[in-house]
Amino acid sequence: MLKPMMMSLTLAASLLLAGCKPQPIEQKAEPVPPIAERKDKTITQLGRTRNDPWAWLKDDSWQKVMQAPDSLQADIRAYLVAENAYQEQLLSETTGLQEQIFQELKGRIKEDDSTVPTRDGGFAYWRKFETGAQYPRVLRAPVNADGEVSGPEQILFDGVKEAGGRAFFDFAGLSYAPDQKIGAWAFDDKGSEFYTIRFRNLETGADFGEEIPNSQGDFVWANDSKTLFWVWRDDNSRPSKVFRHVLGTDPKTDVLVYEEKDPGFFLGLGKTGSDKFIQIVSANQVSSEIRLIDADKPASAPRLFAAREDQLLYEIEDWNGGFLVLTNADDAPDFKLMTAAYGANARKDWKPFIPARPGVMVDGIWAYKNYLVRLERENALKRLIVRANADGTEHAITFDDPAYNLSGQGAAEFDSTNFRFTYSSPRQPSQTFDYDLEKRSRVLRKTQEIPAGHDPSLYVVERFETTARDGTQVPVTLLRKKTTPVDGSAPVLLNGYGSYSIPSDPNYGNRPYPLVNRGWIWAIAHVRGGGDKGRSWYLDGKLDKKINTFTDFVAVGEDLVARKYATEGRIVIYGGSAGGLLVGAAANLAPDLWGGVIGQVPFVDALNTMSDASLPLTPPEWPEWGNPLTDEKAYDWIAAYSPYDNVTDRAYPPILAVGGVTDPRVTYWEPAKWIAKLRHEAPKGGPYVLKINLGAGHGGATGRFDSLRDDALDLTFAIWAMERGRADAVKKPRA
Repeated sequence: MLKPMMMSLTLAASLLLAGCKPQPIEQKAEPVPPIAERKDKTITQLGRTRNDPWAWLKDDSWQKVMQAPDSLQADIRAYLVAENAYQEQLLSETTGLQEQIFQELKGRIKEDDSTVPTRDGGFAYWRKFETGAQYPRVLRAPVNADGEVSGPEQILFDGVKEAGGRAFFDFAGLSYAPDQKIGAWAFDDKGSEFYTIRFRNLETGADFGEEIPNSQGDFVWANDSKTLFWVWRDDNSRPSKVFRHVLGTDPKTDVLVYEEKDPGFFLGLGKTGSDKFIQIVSANQVSSEIRLIDADKPASAPRLFAAREDQLLYEIEDWNGGFLVLTNADDAPDFKLMTAAYGANARKDWKPFIPARPGVMVDGIWAYKNYLVRLERENALKRLIVRANADGTEHAITFDDPAYNLSGQGAAEFDSTNFRFTYSSPRQPSQTFDYDLEKRSRVLRKTQEIPAGHDPSLYVVERFETTARDGTQVPVTLLRKKTTPVDGSAPVLLNGYGSYSIPSDPNYGNRPYPLVNRGWIWAIAHVRGGGDKGRSWYLDGKLDKKINTFTDFVAVGEDLVARKYATEGRIVIYGGSAGGLLVGAAANLAPDLWGGVIGQVPFVDALNTMSDASLPLTPPEWPEWGNPLTDEKAYDWIAAYSPYDNVTDRAYPPILAVGGVTDPRVTYWEPAKWIAKLRHEAPKGGPYVLKINLGAGHGGATGRFDSLRDDALDLTFAIWAMERGRADAVKKPRA
């Protein structure tokens, strides 16, 4: 057992670096972790039998808990409270360091920050934080013909006032009607992702009496400025119905516009850039289907654009007198562009436009009256391509850094020639540019300010490729100080995700710097299953090929050692949600390679979750993971990597798992069961630490400063795990 008689060298050095004098730690007994009772539960499925001794940690009334966390079953709550107490006791020696890292993170945030105003008609809109505020204000001001602010600013929404002291408050945004006189806004005060919609007179600031509960939190205005389309979430937290609300009427009388009967598809809403069409989108990971409503005729029935087909994805924009279709149709895994007439209602109506190019992913499109902008990704790097409608000429917007991120914001006005985009790299804070599509010139509108100071020239960003076990080249991005040696002595924090075709873009963030400034190397593994190298990269890391995600990650860790960036046992791995699945599986595959594991809301109970069709995300995600209820092969491959199901008696490194009671995406019992099993089955490793937020969901704390406390815990745990947590663990050779 650990005997915390005195502060570790790294903890002391970390405090000294931050200007704090380290104090000796009072001698105290090692806290005893809570041991969750085993209650054997035998599950037989497709002729296969497994035991789930900690299934009791799942509240049978979990749907109620999502919206009323105080209703959590008493014995479960008592256990989670005990786990939180153990976490606080075990890491009590790091309290000073946590506070220092919190202050460092806070010092990198401009407290009175604001976004660049966006013009829409006679107003400019922006968000602004006041000094010390956890939540933003939404403001607007009149503009003149040149787009310059020409009148006093008006507060449309005050996040601090509306939060009203709530422990949790997630503001889903304010959407103003086309006449810019009425706004709809939504909030979630539990973390369950059930949002309440309210309506506001933007000229007086007063809310109307009507209120819509149980919404998805996304909504779209029709062009009459009085009709709002919104998405309803059912009791299982699935967005499954679209309703039409008319301002001034009782929401109970709202008209059902469309209901998605297949639990494997979720609903969403959108509007074309031209504002001509409202889109109702049904989609899962591999198929999509869109219905259109004339935004000038909101009472009209939605019409189908093209029926859903297995493995067919598409999205549309109104452009150049018809529709532009971004799709993977006809063997175009990295997507291509097609066109269709306004009256199109089937896939056969689509015409070729810009063909697919192997290895070049079309990631997004922005349609203007006279221009089209598309975002492309090749070998984990992005570029923006501008196309003129008049003659089809194209040019690119690129940057020369070895690793960077681009994201387009477009413009609120369809007739505009201004395209707004942001650029950043791991060492370069975000920069916002306005790009004149006609003149091909850019204007820097804002550079993210770092009050504590930041000199990009002091840091190095590197990109190399690791050879995976099957020969595939996996990109890796590194951030370090120029003075950090590359001799294996520096500790490394290795990040990964690798699912849903979501890329791990190498953008700027404040989180790495408390570690990087202490001599750590921050690494990103762009593993298969993500979208870093296009759709094919994703397809090669899902279903029966999911194991590639995990072996890629282990290969990157081994390569960091081979290249002298790290030493075995001095790499802490971090992943959230599906990234938690990644680090959980990697911990099973190579426990001695890592010095610590941090799983934020980790998806670690994959087999049981994908076998529970009542859970919010299970049916829509069978195309991602496989359906172990009906497919023996899917059962077997999930069982082979599911972190919870593959815990064995090995010397795992210290592990921190964090969850939230109201999380509908990765339920709280997943990390709780994982930690419980580790304590029982792998007592020689650890320590194993669980923190469950009893009043928040998937995203953790919502205030911009409160969330930094969560980050500070993660970063402090990495330091603590490297120098203290593994001191008494008995290492075994890796197989």
